[in-house]
Amino acid sequence: MSLFKDLPDDDGLPGPQRRLAMVAVMTATAMAVLDGTVVNIALPSMAQAFDVPAATTVWVVNGYLLAAAMTLMTFSALASRIGFRALFVGGMSLFTLASVGCALAPSLDVLIVMRVIQGIGGAATLSIGPAIYRTVFPTRLLGRILGLNALLVAASTAVGPAFGGTLLSIASWPWLFAVNLPLGVAAALLGWRAVPRHRSSGGAAFDVVGAVLSAITMGAAIMATDAVSKVDGPLTLASCAGAGGFALVMVAAGAAFIWRQRRAPVPLLPLEIFSSSRFSLAALTSLTAFVSQGIAILSLPFLFQNAYGYSVLASALLFTAWPLGIIVAAPQAGRLADRHPPALLSTIGLGLMTVGLLMLALLAPDAHALDILWREFLCGVGFGFFQSPNNREMLANVSRERSGSASGILAIARTFGQCLGAALVAVVLSVYAGHEAGGQALSLVAALEAKAMHMALGVAAIASGLATCVSISRIRSR
Repeated sequence: MSLFKDLPDDDGLPGPQRRLAMVAVMTATAMAVLDGTVVNIALPSMAQAFDVPAATTVWVVNGYLLAAAMTLMTFSALASRIGFRALFVGGMSLFTLASVGCALAPSLDVLIVMRVIQGIGGAATLSIGPAIYRTVFPTRLLGRILGLNALLVAASTAVGPAFGGTLLSIASWPWLFAVNLPLGVAAALLGWRAVPRHRSSGGAAFDVVGAVLSAITMGAAIMATDAVSKVDGPLTLASCAGAGGFALVMVAAGAAFIWRQRRAPVPLLPLEIFSSSRFSLAALTSLTAFVSQGIAILSLPFLFQNAYGYSVLASALLFTAWPLGIIVAAPQAGRLADRHPPALLSTIGLGLMTVGLLMLALLAPDAHALDILWREFLCGVGFGFFQSPNNREMLANVSRERSGSASGILAIARTFGQCLGAALVAVVLSVYAGHEAGGQALSLVAALEAKAMHMALGVAAIASGLATCVSISRIRSR
């Protein structure tokens, strides 16, 4: 059945306008998600170009993800105030202008600032993507379009390093951001033409206090990890105090946020959606799984280039096995989820991903390319088999009125999980930074970086294993 065929009694928009809106939202979604991982493959080159430690360049990725994670919930709630069209076009315009700023950045500090602004613009579009689909498409097609969107997000996340490596083989790293200019302009224009306004009228004041508290909570969580990542060698009292201070802020702000949401006339996040244990467990599973994927996607480029000596292009080609696995598995998982318990399918997928990550962590120093490819493919198949059924489980266990909030939680789990995963990679890199500072031979430095990345992949396997355990608890509680 065509996504753009009109039937009697259809709600939503007519087929032609539906098509334009889908192209606009999917273009914006692909750009926003892709830019969360596309620069991973370029981090070693950026570290050399700016003459900075490898751990510092991680914030080119983390600054983007952190800004998105801190503002997703705010934008999700703000959409009903200013309308879908205004938020989409405004977010896409900010994202595009910040992309130009990234391409022209003269220093790493400026680049990180531009990436933060870019993340804010990306969050504005990502936060309302599913809500736009719900408004544009008739109810009979909602499951299908959400499944396609989940596949697009998963594939864009995983294909980022491969796309970035291919582009870097023919151009310098600023072009990773410059390519967003024509696509961003096109998406903004299409969005202005096809995305409905869909704004509420009147109502209570926007929950500014809740928005600030949610941003502080998530920002403090990542900064606590970053405080540990700046340690060169054994933990000291000062480093523990810094991390502990951010952790304390996170706990205090989180508690204040929950208190505020229970009392606000129109809360930023309606807490009653968590009354469903199946929804809550699915959200926790998603968060943990994306932590695992975030670690792996950031670690592998360093492993391929610095430890195994592959070129940027070869590293990009090696990474294609992961998105290929997602593309193969995700559509099948979506169809199976209509006939079998989604929690069971998600658990099987996470189990496969855990095995694949463990095999990557145990790669031999002289591993052949085929040894790498089949392990990555197994990870991709596992993740693709997990995500679509898990997303369906989340959205099916909240009322239709709360589907927008559920979509926001889904986006936050993905973005915040990847951000936390990137911060954990910085921690592992910093553990080995002290060894590199001693003027070691290049061969020894490469060996140390290989150990660091193998350790990071081991942490990713542990996180994926934890996600599997959480997912199993959903099956047992049914």
